[in-house]
Amino acid sequence: MLVTAYLAFALLAALCVGLELAARRALPPQPAPTAVANPAFRGFQTLFLRGYLLALWADWLQGPYLYKLYRHYSFLESQIAILYVCGLASCVLFAPVAAWLPQALGRRHTCLLFCLAYSACCLTKLSRDYFILILGRVLGGLSTSLLATAFEAWYVHHHLGVRDFPHEWIPSTFARAAGWNHGLAVGAGLVANLLAEWAGLGPVAPFVLAIPCLAACGWVVLWDWGKEETEGGLGHDKSQGPLLAPPSAAAVASHISARARFWHACREGLRCLLSDRRVMLLGGVQALFESVLYIFVFLWTPVLDPHGPPLGIIFSCLMAASMAGSALYRLATSARYRLQPAHLLCVAMLLAFFSFFMLTFSTAPGQPRPRESFLAFLLLELGCGLYFPAVGFLQARVIPEERRAGVLAWFRVPLHLLACLGLLALHGEVSGTGGGEAGSGTRHMFAGCAGMMLAALLAVVSLFALGRHDTDLRLEGTRGEGDM
Repeated sequence: MLVTAYLAFALLAALCVGLELAARRALPPQPAPTAVANPAFRGFQTLFLRGYLLALWADWLQGPYLYKLYRHYSFLESQIAILYVCGLASCVLFAPVAAWLPQALGRRHTCLLFCLAYSACCLTKLSRDYFILILGRVLGGLSTSLLATAFEAWYVHHHLGVRDFPHEWIPSTFARAAGWNHGLAVGAGLVANLLAEWAGLGPVAPFVLAIPCLAACGWVVLWDWGKEETEGGLGHDKSQGPLLAPPSAAAVASHISARARFWHACREGLRCLLSDRRVMLLGGVQALFESVLYIFVFLWTPVLDPHGPPLGIIFSCLMAASMAGSALYRLATSARYRLQPAHLLCVAMLLAFFSFFMLTFSTAPGQPRPRESFLAFLLLELGCGLYFPAVGFLQARVIPEERRAGVLAWFRVPLHLLACLGLLALHGEVSGTGGGEAGSGTRHMFAGCAGMMLAALLAVVSLFALGRHDTDLRLEGTRGEGDM
């Protein structure tokens, strides 16, 4: 497996480069966007990405060795499953709070809260106490929810409300962030492997490294972003008063107004979800596919680790496969090939179904085939690279922009619940049989995931049949530029 991992990484790196070059050649030549030529916007964009990418880097560093760390502390697989369930459950509980905090506490201060909470989460990994590790998972759920909301809220508020840049320039910033995100994920696996295995510092080392990265992110948010607010004429975020001042009547009213806006967005999102069958089908696809990904995140390490692969390199391979899928999506939807996102979403579901079907055989008790399992994981990540841009395109076309945040919040509820139920089922089966990694619980879970992917595929086919003549679901369809 050692040779397989390094060879796979080299091949995937070459594949990513080849697909990226092919995708760029397939794109028609276009004039440089106005945003690129605007030095004020470029400076503001760089300022935001400096803090946001540090947060993403710290997040990715914790991916390769989380399960390995818990095993290093001699916890059983059933105990580790409960730790993962605590993290997912806290994501469900803190999602509404994370959506409300930027307006109530202040956007920049919420970003600082993310840095503090995630640093505390990393510090808990130094303890072998089970309940402290559970606290760390709860803090990790809060931090993950804040990462998904607070940074974007700060950027959009300053882009539109402070700098008064055009709304159409916002996607260019998050497209740059998405491009960097894949590279950061691949690099995080390499660095984590360097620290944990080559340097012999053990699986806790990447979590320790994440702490100074989060401190650097907090410094950027506190000083550089604070300077941006001062130069923007704010002095502080308009959504709150000075950091240590007692709340004024206006601040209390603002908090109440923020809470009212949040619940209004939830009500409108639910109304949109129930009134449009396309939105309902898309939500079902997202809940099924992404809940399975959470289960995969838990299971890939116990499936491969007994065979001695470098987990950091394996993680980088998985992220490189996802990067290849993203480049393949851009190539397939280019003017040269013009495949529809709904078709590529079907391909992603097929890849995921085939991956889990393979895993039900490659993880048979007593007859593990780690190379076949590794190949199945790579195919699943390739499908992920196709899935996320395709579902993002369809969401932008189907869900009205003013209701999108509320609808997506409702999508995440069944997503996390399905993942929690899956992990609890695995915990119950492992506990009931007294098995470990070699038990049948993992195989049965993969079979269940294959069934969920088949249901997701049927939902995508239904969505495609429903919108066969719907221009909103096709690349040729047009809506407002902000929805693209």
